[in-house]
Amino acid sequence: MRLQQENNKLIIAEGLSEVWIEPWGMNGLRVRMTKEAVMDTKDWALTEKVEDCKATIVFNEIDVTDPWYKGDAYKAYHMKATEASITNGKITAKVSHEGWISYYNQKGELLTAEYWRNRNRLNRYCVPLRIDARELKPIAGSSDYTLMARFEAFDDEKIFGMGQYQERQLNKKGALLELAHRNSQASVPFMISSRGYGLLWNNPAIGTAHFGTNKTEWYAQRTKKLDYYITAGDTPSEIEEQYSAVTGRTPMMPEYGLGYWQCKLRYRNQEELLSVAREHKRRGLPMDAIVVDFFHWTRQGDFKFEPRDWPDPEAMVKELKEMGIETVVSVWPTIDEKSENFAEMADRGYLVHADRGNENHMTWMGNTIFYDATHPGAQQFVWERCKEHYYNKGIRCFWLDEAEPEYGPYDFDNYRYYEGPALMCTNIYPAMYAKGFYDGLKAEGETEILSLVRCAWAGSQKYGVLTWSGDIYSSFRAMREQLQAGLNMGIAGIPWWTSDIGGFLGGDIKDKAFQELLVRWFAWGAFCPVFRMHGERSPWYEREEEFINGVRQLTSGQDNEVWSFGEDNYEILKQFLFIREHLRPYIRACMKTASDKGEPVMRPMFFDFPKDTKCWEVEDQYMFGPDLLVAPVMEAGMKERQVYLPEGTKWVDAYTKQTYEGGQVITTPTPLEVIPVMMREGKNYSIYEV
Repeated sequence: MRLQQENNKLIIAEGLSEVWIEPWGMNGLRVRMTKEAVMDTKDWALTEKVEDCKATIVFNEIDVTDPWYKGDAYKAYHMKATEASITNGKITAKVSHEGWISYYNQKGELLTAEYWRNRNRLNRYCVPLRIDARELKPIAGSSDYTLMARFEAFDDEKIFGMGQYQERQLNKKGALLELAHRNSQASVPFMISSRGYGLLWNNPAIGTAHFGTNKTEWYAQRTKKLDYYITAGDTPSEIEEQYSAVTGRTPMMPEYGLGYWQCKLRYRNQEELLSVAREHKRRGLPMDAIVVDFFHWTRQGDFKFEPRDWPDPEAMVKELKEMGIETVVSVWPTIDEKSENFAEMADRGYLVHADRGNENHMTWMGNTIFYDATHPGAQQFVWERCKEHYYNKGIRCFWLDEAEPEYGPYDFDNYRYYEGPALMCTNIYPAMYAKGFYDGLKAEGETEILSLVRCAWAGSQKYGVLTWSGDIYSSFRAMREQLQAGLNMGIAGIPWWTSDIGGFLGGDIKDKAFQELLVRWFAWGAFCPVFRMHGERSPWYEREEEFINGVRQLTSGQDNEVWSFGEDNYEILKQFLFIREHLRPYIRACMKTASDKGEPVMRPMFFDFPKDTKCWEVEDQYMFGPDLLVAPVMEAGMKERQVYLPEGTKWVDAYTKQTYEGGQVITTPTPLEVIPVMMREGKNYSIYEV
């Protein structure tokens, strides 16, 4: 094993293997490993130009001995060896004379270290397990590798981020996470540790992350190299700022994104949608965006309105704009084999390919294949069709659905992209899907770009991505799971996040139990980055099967407007519409900070109070920006709930105006019309006075 310096990086070389450690932005290091003659050049999520940081690289010669030998043999096995370190600001990587790496902050405190358990007699453990920290194992008959990277486990460590998973736990310590996208699951592999570091697994391959009690393991099924980024900071905010600087920051949220979005599955025609918008305005209710959902089109892959049901989109968009409402249009990446664009896209290689069997990826409402969003030509082609049929009619905001993409089944080993086998790169798909629209809108001179996307990967935020949590069930359990999903997405670097208020699957609007869920979720939605109603609202309306030119037309669920759930509930929902409006200046300021520094808009308690150990434990409340503490009601029939008030400041109940000292748990009433919200003392947000 050789330790050497090449310009600004430290290299660990052994046989055909090289590990590069180099400074990457402020207080950060990028670590790469290859067994090839040339390092793979793909940067994946690390696309941003980083400031030049001069690393301090030091080599030390040390005395080493083999502990198995004593007496005269000791002298025979007494030798010199070299160790090295590389420092960039607040982070230092130390490389032992055997080649394993450990990371320290500027105080000399250990952050994390590689996990080695092999039989090298000079190894610190000297055990015969033969487990190395870094393993690139060739896949027989190919030029690719499987990859495993191992790190030590620490009993006191808590881990947050990693994207969106449908489970209850905010803290991912102990979790086994699939590094793959599915409907309602978004793998965004950046984590923040309570030990004071953040780590990006810069690899879009299918794999797993296991934050075990005995060790941490990152695994990729098929790849070319090891690649990760690690950064140290004194606070979670500092770590987040450094991470977002190297992967990209979200743009400034457009003004319409700050208000209320109306959506349902689905408005079947132009007049139905306009009548809802008109009724909102007649009632004097705020609305900033309304969504034209799926199957408004002729065929999947045509990317244009069905003319019978949507006869004059330009007039529709114009009328909505005059009411102060943005039109949002659903786009699917599925190309029907009967689409007018199918033949050309197939001929140009713009579709995802199957390595074996039938290439149909989805058979819902047509035989369809996903377009290849990793192909620059396919990105441009789809944007040009959407520009012709949507953008040129006044539409500026797109709902990019099915963005995982939602294969049926998720046989990742069978799909192949322009960028390579799906096993190697499929997790980049939602980011590239959004990039095609971002680049297209930017080329048209648009400066306020937002796309609602049903998935994300590391770096998606720089393309104006608003992620929502997919087709979740209408239940209090699902609502509770969305809270940790949204908080961990924010920590993973995706500050624009929302969920379907009331859940997507199920939800009978006449059912009292569902009405309670809907009201509680709506109240919580007013304190999420984006406030958006949606859901299928079963049972669907009974209509005869309907066809236009041989294309089956999709029906829709029950009504999903704020006046659809009973008069008493309407009054409560109306209150929260105006609460959201009242908070608009505050939310705008939070969005500005997200754009400038990468701060999540909704974030776990520890983000703002890292020195309060209790805040690293609380998982059922959160901070909405720096000054509002939100404690959603996420259980049926709850009449009161406990709220922890962090140390170091006083808190004012937004509802009662009572002031409390921090550092205590209080019990607060939770009638249906109230979501507990506490304000930092001295901040003037009279939330319930609207």
